[in-house]
Amino acid sequence: MNIKEAKNEIKNAVRLYLKKEDGVYVYPVESQRPIFLQGAPGVGKTAIMTQIAEEMDIAMVSYSMTHHTRQSALGLPVIREKSFGGMECQVSEYTMSEIIASVYETMEKSGKKEGILFLDEINCVSETLAPSMLLFLQYKIFGSFSLPEGWVVVTAGNPPQYNRSVREFDVVTLDRMRVISVEEDFESWKEYAVGAGVHPAVLLYLDKKKQHFYMVENKAWEKNYVTARGWEDLSVVLRLSEKEGIAVTEHLVFQYLHQEEVAREFFAYYDTFRKLRDKYPVKEITEGNAGEMTKELAKNAPFDERLALVQFLLDELGEKTGVINAKATRLASVAKLLANKNASGDALLRGRIKENEERMQQLLAAGVLSLREKKKLVQENEFIEVMLAQRGEEEFAPYINGELTKAQNEVAGMKKMLETVMVFLEEIYGNGSEMLIFVTQLSLNRETAEFLLLFGSEAYNEKSKRLRLSDRGEALLRR
Repeated sequence: MNIKEAKNEIKNAVRLYLKKEDGVYVYPVESQRPIFLQGAPGVGKTAIMTQIAEEMDIAMVSYSMTHHTRQSALGLPVIREKSFGGMECQVSEYTMSEIIASVYETMEKSGKKEGILFLDEINCVSETLAPSMLLFLQYKIFGSFSLPEGWVVVTAGNPPQYNRSVREFDVVTLDRMRVISVEEDFESWKEYAVGAGVHPAVLLYLDKKKQHFYMVENKAWEKNYVTARGWEDLSVVLRLSEKEGIAVTEHLVFQYLHQEEVAREFFAYYDTFRKLRDKYPVKEITEGNAGEMTKELAKNAPFDERLALVQFLLDELGEKTGVINAKATRLASVAKLLANKNASGDALLRGRIKENEERMQQLLAAGVLSLREKKKLVQENEFIEVMLAQRGEEEFAPYINGELTKAQNEVAGMKKMLETVMVFLEEIYGNGSEMLIFVTQLSLNRETAEFLLLFGSEAYNEKSKRLRLSDRGEALLRR
């Protein structure tokens, strides 16, 4: 199955394992088969585990089992004095496993009593640790200590052809696990990538060269590989380099795409992409100031160039809606806080700063602090600190009301911008494939989708109905 399907399977399994009736977990611990997620490197196995924990609001503890010896996994042996039937003797016991101790520590720091214990590279454990792992997989016990109730075990590993250290599981071990085999799949990754704001050059290139999305070549003298992880990481460095004015070189691309043909072809495409982006005045188009020359240029462009223009516009709108969403959410949160008349505004605001700092620490301890959530909490604290430094108690409410009015105007301006871009595309391309891709990706991109959810758009709703978006859009994106 693809990574999206695997994520849904695991999420459903975790939901069942954590189901309670009358305060008691329904699923017996010994029947809770750990999940074994098997797939090639870089397909997103670790990433989906973090997403699942974040979405389900539970903790996650992650360990790479290649780093563990029998002693660190089981605990260290200690000698205890014990009495059996009046006979004094010494017995061997174990200290708490480093892994189990980490789970308890996470529970304490995060305040979350439920979570996922993710054991990566499980099929690379040492030979001395293997028997103990078999016991753990069935009974969730390391040494003398059990995994706490409410924690689900998910494991992962690569097939032998990708990792020389792999020890293939026997039937006895496999029979204690739920095995999910994950295959690389561009279409499922693309859906995620559009939502996550992956660089448009990456999306456009892979739409043309789907065969370059994933490849691993093991040769005697070298290893060539391109993975989903590599494309996403390359996207991040492309965006940051462009923002900082740092030149993107072929050498940089080679650091992420370890296959000469793919790296060279993508770099050549990226160079063309930059020239195309300079060719079209995207800002003028979004503001409704596109001249006849721009319209004629867009109308006569080949189809690949038209798709690039659509991506330029989507990227611009995604960036702008992201700023508006964050600002509006921040203002609404602070306004609601100050509506509480049972405490002074100063005390409420300082209390919120402390709450946000504690929230970040808890999420960090739980292993689920995303960059998006961290940015949201940090920006709210910075906004409040500026208010406290520059405004008096009596000025808080008027200031927030003024900022809310500004935000409402920005939202109205954004709605107008969405409509303006749709009018431009319809004038140039009608309601063809270009428009369909544009409207479909508005609902897939995380920022534009959030804007549409929070504030709506009559122009978007009308266009969606006219295009019968759901069926046609999905079919077109799969091409």
